Amino acid sequence: MNKKEEVLQDVVIKFAGDSGDGMQLTGSQFTNNTALLGIDLATFPDFPAEIRAPQGTLPGVSGYQLRFSSDKIFTPGDECDVLVAMNAAALKANLKGLKKGGKIIVNTEGFDAKNLRLANYHEGISPLEDHSLENYTVIKMDVTKMTREALKDIAMGTKEKDRAKNMFVLGFLYWMYNRDMDNTIQFLNDKFGKKPEIFESNKRALQAGYHFGDTTETFTTTYRVEKAKMIPGVYRSIMGNQAVAYGLIAASRKSGLPLFLGSYPITPASDILHELSRHKAFGVRTFQAEDEIAGITAAIGAAYGGSLGVTTTSGPGMALKAEAMGLAVILEIPLIICDIQRGGPSTGLPTKTEQSDLLQAYYGRNGECPMPVIAAATPSDCFDAIYEAVRISVQHMTPVIFLSDGYIANGAEPWKFPKSSDLPPIEVKFKTELGLEEEVFQPYLRDEKLVRPWAIPGTPGLEHRIGGLEKQNITGNVSYDPENHQLMVKIREEKIARIADHIAPQRLDSGPEKGDLLVLGWGSTYGSIKSAITVLQEEGYAVSHAHIRHLRPFPANLGEIIRSFKQVLIPEINNGQLIKIIRDQYLVDAKGYHKIMGIPITKTELLMKMREMLGSNN
Repeated sequence: MNKKEEVLQDVVIKFAGDSGDGMQLTGSQFTNNTALLGIDLATFPDFPAEIRAPQGTLPGVSGYQLRFSSDKIFTPGDECDVLVAMNAAALKANLKGLKKGGKIIVNTEGFDAKNLRLANYHEGISPLEDHSLENYTVIKMDVTKMTREALKDIAMGTKEKDRAKNMFVLGFLYWMYNRDMDNTIQFLNDKFGKKPEIFESNKRALQAGYHFGDTTETFTTTYRVEKAKMIPGVYRSIMGNQAVAYGLIAASRKSGLPLFLGSYPITPASDILHELSRHKAFGVRTFQAEDEIAGITAAIGAAYGGSLGVTTTSGPGMALKAEAMGLAVILEIPLIICDIQRGGPSTGLPTKTEQSDLLQAYYGRNGECPMPVIAAATPSDCFDAIYEAVRISVQHMTPVIFLSDGYIANGAEPWKFPKSSDLPPIEVKFKTELGLEEEVFQPYLRDEKLVRPWAIPGTPGLEHRIGGLEKQNITGNVSYDPENHQLMVKIREEKIARIADHIAPQRLDSGPEKGDLLVLGWGSTYGSIKSAITVLQEEGYAVSHAHIRHLRPFPANLGEIIRSFKQVLIPEINNGQLIKIIRDQYLVDAKGYHKIMGIPITKTELLMKMREMLGSNN
């Protein structure tokens, strides 16, 4: 039978199943395959906090959403075109996110009486039989049975064979979207080459899924998405935490400082530790500490000794690091604190995204303890943002907080490789000898930026005192003098404020310089703001978008931009944090849009809010 091909512009697929079904691997392989074709993409992994939630239950559903397009895209999509549901719980948890008329690919074996009961369907009622899915195209496949049949002559147990059923689904989707399987077969060989039975089972299941689509008369149409029009260059798919690791390595090489990471594993930051530990060839040293405090204090020690000191964590861990962060502030040494935010408070929602640590980054330490704060906007932007954090830290002798979140950390998008020559320099000046007017070393004698010198321990004649007690101005001796304490507090605050003179001015991401509405964002709201505001701009509205990377200090011209618009909207994945700071510093009646559900703000939600503020009934 002849089969036809249909060209699509944009597709959103959600892979969903039990946390043991390999949906993250399936999604990531389809993502890598998509990236190799030069198609623009964005992803959103969504998995449970429990290492192994009860099988077949709603809390145990693991998902991976992928959007790919021949146009430039900025989000993984509000709704899905295709939902792959490996069991009843996966369907129930994700059906609300599927477009009407969308396709549902179901593994019928996951809809038996036991799975239906675990997913809290009414006794004797199956969504595959009760006509509740009439508004969708349902593709039923007994994936488990067909996988076992494909592997019948491989000497493995049934349980082991069933682990390959995600490859069967992946193979079917490769057929459905006109993809080549070679890169995934190579991946399987690299991963399981020394375990031939596992490699062969996954390979055969992948091929069986592909041939099932190709030979079954039920399926008459395949789909293709053209290559996106992108700036020429070498691209790869990159996740946020990977980009952080690569940005740190690049900054280490450009500055000439050896990189030291002191870290305690915590979701969703742990992958930075994992990635950096693979790169010892670049002089990277990683230390998995016994706790959060040991991680940051080891990094402080490394920084004192002349290394690029880094520590990684999430909100709960940053709370534990607070006292040591104050130590780094009073010592005035470079240090990078990476906070990959998640839902809180306390343990909260470990695998869900949130932007709820901004006020903690601003104020969450004892005493007057100012630190620069920098936020990444997208997975690939993590490279540039962390590189900028290092530049500020070493050139202004201050710890810097870098903010990302679970959405950025685990999401992926195409990243154009930068050339080393295109990266801005990071100049490091160690003090190596006494100045002309110094009889003894003055560790807190400052330059015009109020930056003190960085002297490595052991440098002859530059011995100096360190510790957490207040320093006497210039000498660094311990001081309890009231006037001196006030002076040092003011100096440390002014030093951070002066960084605004050494960062790029705030620019508008899009839109006119003056208008009716400014949407002011930070962090992972970038994609949804960009997508929503493009719609209104195409409709002729005078709306603009500014996205802040430097959250403390703000760029010097930010106030001028804000005052150029009649209204200001600040969307955040928290209960309203940046909006408090903006209102305080610029005395503007900004409005907020706050979502605290552990999931990103959607384009549709923002469009509704912006139309409301513009007084539009469209």
